[in-house]
Amino acid sequence: MNSISPNLNIMIKACEKASKVIIRDFGEIENLQVSKKGPRDFVTKTDKKVERILIEELSKGKKNYSFLTEESGRIENTDKDKIWIIDPIDGTTNFLHGIPHFAISIALSIDKELKSALIFDPIKNEIFFAETNNGAYFNNHRIRVSNKNNIEDCLFSSDQKGLKSIFPNLNMRCSGCAALDLAYVASGRLDGFFFNNINLWDIAAGILIVKEAGGSINDISGYKENSIDIRAASANIYPKMMKKLTNF
Repeated sequence: MNSISPNLNIMIKACEKASKVIIRDFGEIENLQVSKKGPRDFVTKTDKKVERILIEELSKGKKNYSFLTEESGRIENTDKDKIWIIDPIDGTTNFLHGIPHFAISIALSIDKELKSALIFDPIKNEIFFAETNNGAYFNNHRIRVSNKNNIEDCLFSSDQKGLKSIFPNLNMRCSGCAALDLAYVASGRLDGFFFNNINLWDIAAGILIVKEAGGSINDISGYKENSIDIRAASANIYPKMMKKLTNF
C-alpha cells in the first residue's frame, strides 16, 4: 500500500485511544442487562466519552479543523471548510444489547469533498480506511467491491422497511450498523446497501471507502445532513439494484 497521510495517521491514533473505552464499557453491558437502571444511560455516557476522546485527539493534530458529530452537532473552528465528521459509536442499539457489531466512523471533508475515511470495529479489531485517489484498505490489504453479476447471488443490507418491501426474494440483512454495512460493500462481504433518512455521520466515511474500492454510490449533495437516502453497491450490481429501488 502507499504510505498513509498525516491526517489518516491522526485518525487511526484517535480511534485506537477511543476504542479502549468502548471495549472496556462493552464488557460491562452484560452485568447491566440485569440491573434495574439498565444499560441505556451507560451507553449514552460511553458515546459521549468516546466522542470527547476523538475530538481531543483529532484537535491535537489539527487544532483549527471544525467538527460535525452525532452527539455535539457542529463545532466551528477557524478552518470552517475542513471538517471532521464523526460517529463515535455507529450501532449503539447493538452495543446496548451486547451484540458485538458496531464501529467508530470518522471522515475528513475538505472544501465539501471527502478526503480521508476510517471505520474501525474495535471488537473484531477490523479497520477499513481510504483516501481520495489512493484506494481502500482493510487491515492494510487493498480491497475491492465484489464482481458478481447475478443479483440473485448477492447479499444486501438495508433497514426494516427495505427488508420487507423491496427484495422479498433476495438475500437481505439488517445489521444495525450502517458504517460497517458500507465497509462490507467495499470489501465484497456485501454486494449492496440502501437506506432512507440516514445521517451524514453514519455514512460519510463509508461513502469514500466504497468509492475507493471501485463501488458506485448515489450523489448525496442535494440532501440535508440528517435525512439522506443512500444507495451503494458494486459497480456491476448498482444499476440492477437501482432498478429494484424505484419505489423505495
